[in-house]
Amino acid sequence: MNDIPFNDPATGGGGLNENVVRLNIGGTEAKDGWKILNVAEGRYVDYVGDCIDLGQFADGSVESIYASHVYEHLSHAGELQQALREAHRVLRPGGLLQISVPDFELLARMFLHPTIDVEQRYLIMQVIFGGQTDRTDFHKVGLTLEFISYFLHQAGFERIRRVPEFGLFNDCSTVRILGQLISLNVEVIK
Repeated sequence: MNDIPFNDPATGGGGLNENVVRLNIGGTEAKDGWKILNVAEGRYVDYVGDCIDLGQFADGSVESIYASHVYEHLSHAGELQQALREAHRVLRPGGLLQISVPDFELLARMFLHPTIDVEQRYLIMQVIFGGQTDRTDFHKVGLTLEFISYFLHQAGFERIRRVPEFGLFNDCSTVRILGQLISLNVEVIK
């Protein structure tokens, strides 16, 4: 594991390394200039942890956070708000948060479209509720631009904009179903 900025309650703060980092939450793909935080150890995982508690990172120590298809796994009744507050806390002023989640509004419209067949409708249902391949692969919230903006504002973010794609990692942010990009991708500046 690499040395990271951290808050040590015993010493009142400080850190091992005061360098600012770019953090890919939930990532699995190595990329120059990025560190990976994941709930499970893995080949390219730099930090094991949860997006709800970024206590291993000091206030303002992160330059950028990228989170593709992570936040929909959190409950709308507290976990999502906590994770976004933590992202806000660790980002430096002017720092960038890039979020990709399944676009619940778009998926609902696709699900109800009269021309799709049962297999296509089943695939859309899996994207809405998670693949459910293991105990962590469940979606607890459906997010729209209105909802994610509301939660981001509550966490202290003000500058939010939707973008078509990020083009940073090979992940779910670029998944298409029936030719349609199904992710809601937003950039947020602290």
